[in-house]
Amino acid sequence: MSTNVAQFLAAEHPTAFSFEVLPPVRGKSIEQVFKSIDRLIPFNPAYINITTHRSEVVYREVADGVFQRSFERKRPGTVAIAAALKGRYGVPAVPHLICSGFSKAEIENELIDLSYLGIINLLVLRGDRAKGENSFVPVAGGHAHAVDLCRQVEDFNRGIMLDGEEHDPLNQFSYGVAGYPEKHEEAMNLDIDIEYLKAKIDAGAQYVVTQMFFDNSKYFSFVERCRAAGINVPIIPGIKPLTSLTQKALLPKTFHIDLPMDLAKELRRCESNDDVKALGVEWGIQQARELKQANVPSIHFYSMNASASVEAIAKAVY
Repeated sequence: MSTNVAQFLAAEHPTAFSFEVLPPVRGKSIEQVFKSIDRLIPFNPAYINITTHRSEVVYREVADGVFQRSFERKRPGTVAIAAALKGRYGVPAVPHLICSGFSKAEIENELIDLSYLGIINLLVLRGDRAKGENSFVPVAGGHAHAVDLCRQVEDFNRGIMLDGEEHDPLNQFSYGVAGYPEKHEEAMNLDIDIEYLKAKIDAGAQYVVTQMFFDNSKYFSFVERCRAAGINVPIIPGIKPLTSLTQKALLPKTFHIDLPMDLAKELRRCESNDDVKALGVEWGIQQARELKQANVPSIHFYSMNASASVEAIAKAVY
């Protein structure tokens, strides 16, 4: 029987450790993924998330001046990597299931494959909008909102397929969804954003993983507001260690988050990526220790391109 991550998070236990991995670029070896995991597996992760990426539009020249438009996933293989991690490490794999770039039929096929493999844990997300789009546009036959994807998973759990046929599901899926302590960029305000989050919980989601943040007070405030709104599932803080000078501008712009003033002042003094990495580890240790002292169910690390920093933080905290 596969471990149910949602049930684990809801049960009494010391603050757990988890992280996520990025599938390799199309055609590249999985060995680099294994190397990143190998340095973090000694900290006994409760689960490992695997990101999923939408297809992107690619134009290829097929004749002089004639270009053909096609769709290409630059990082395929989420399901295959989930199966590989389950077999190699015995740690629950949590693949991301996204609306972005996928039709309902493609999602259903992915659910079938995961069910066959006994991979029962998911993180259900809307996903990013396509490059060049000002707002999110679902593909033909796709979902516009994560809550609709939650409902599709619930239908699958009940044995209802898209064509209305009934089936006997091999496994029931359990899943979490995303939350935004500093508000999703498209929400009009944080209260409305929390309303949308509650709709996903009411649809069947069993826990929340937050967007990265660097100010723990924003996480604690977010949890209080969620509880006041009737959201009583575990809310897992997601943190990411800083690793490069470019992140000073890139992270606030891309993820619509603020860097607290104390961190910003120290970041201004950094002259190299090595300086930033050292600061990122120091700040990450402070964040993680405070969160652990607050007995959060788990701390989820966004470890892409930062596994060495996450390792250093884990050594100090766990």
